[in-house]
This record gives sequence, structure tokens and C-alpha cells, in this order.
Amino acid sequence: MKTVAPIEKARLAPLEPPYPSEVAETLMAMMPPGVPPLRLFRTLAHNPRVLGKIRASNLLDRGSLERRDRELAILRTCARCGSEYEWGVHVSIFARRFGIPDEKIAGTADWSADDPRWDERERAIVGMVDQLHDRAHVDDASWRSLQQQFRSDQLVELVVLVGFYHTISFVTNGFGIALEADAERFPSARAAAAVLGHPPSRSRTRRVMSCASRSGVPAR
Repeated sequence: MKTVAPIEKARLAPLEPPYPSEVAETLMAMMPPGVPPLRLFRTLAHNPRVLGKIRASNLLDRGSLERRDRELAILRTCARCGSEYEWGVHVSIFARRFGIPDEKIAGTADWSADDPRWDERERAIVGMVDQLHDRAHVDDASWRSLQQQFRSDQLVELVVLVGFYHTISFVTNGFGIALEADAERFPSARAAAAVLGHPPSRSRTRRVMSCASRSGVPAR
């Protein structure tokens, strides 16, 4: 996991309501009914055009990938980029929901790509993420492993997914966006918080999940 020096104060404060009508409409469409928009979205909202492009290009709808595979790739990408913000949001809202056990959630931040605790499919995903992150390339042996596990349409989605979450990680880290209050922390930070008696609350996470399930709208 890459360590990113914390920024004491956000470099670009998230917009606060009341929002301009165009921004309000986009933010409302990006969240389940009744759930306030994330700091990430409110920061991007300083540029409504970019916010709209991010909304249009996200890959959180029902695509070609199994959602468990999608989330594993996202978590590993965000961990390698040191984006605790986005890693934590996806752990809190999606990862357990789609069947990734706590041990492997922590592993996305702590384990090497060749750790024996990954199964073959997981190892192919994690190895691909690491190679793209480190070298902007996937070697032939790793590509053959991927082809054994995924169809061509899924391979396209996986590679683009990694690229997209590099962009999101650049945004969260570059602007120093403060962590969402109820999002998960990286394993080491979570352990420290527990020692201090300040584990993260999950009330907002439950609210997001509840609203999403009632409305049929994806949480992100």
C-alpha cells in the first residue's frame, strides 16, 4: 500500500448547499434519494462539466464483470494509489455487500499480488492492477492468466476500471479531500482508531444501503 502524506486541510473545499440548479440536479442523480452527496462529488462540482463527465463515465452499473471482481480491482487500485478516501467508501458501501470477506478486504491494502491467500482469479486481478500501477503495462504471463479467467469484454472493463480509479485517486489525494465520517479506514489506521476508542461509525453506510435497496438506485 502506498503511503500518502495527509493534508491538514482540503485544498479545495467541497461546495455547500444551496447548489446551482445544474449542480444540484447532477448531485441528486449521483446519490440514492435522501442521502447527501459525498465530499468527492461536491469537490468536483466546482467544475460542473467535469462532474458530469465523471458521472457519465463511472463503471458502477451492471456491466460485464461480476461485482465482486469489480470491487476487488477498485480496492486494490485505490490502495496502491494511497487513496484511503475512495478505498474506504467502497469498503463501506460495496465490498462486503458483494461477498469480499474482511480478511481479503484488508489484503487489498496489505498483501502482495502473489500471496497464497488469493485464489487464482483474485491473483490475476490483483497482479494486473499492480502491473498497470507500477509499469503501465501487463506482461504476457499475467495476460494469459487473465484470459483464463475472463472474457474479452470483461478484460476491457477491467483495464478501463483500473484507469478510472487512478483518476479518482488523483482527485481525492490531489485535493486532500477529507475522509467521509463513516467510511472504513486502511487496516493500520483502523487498528490505531480502535486502540484509541474511536472506531468509524457505520450509520451513514447503513443509510446509503437502505436507500439504495428501497429505490433500486445504485449507491454510487
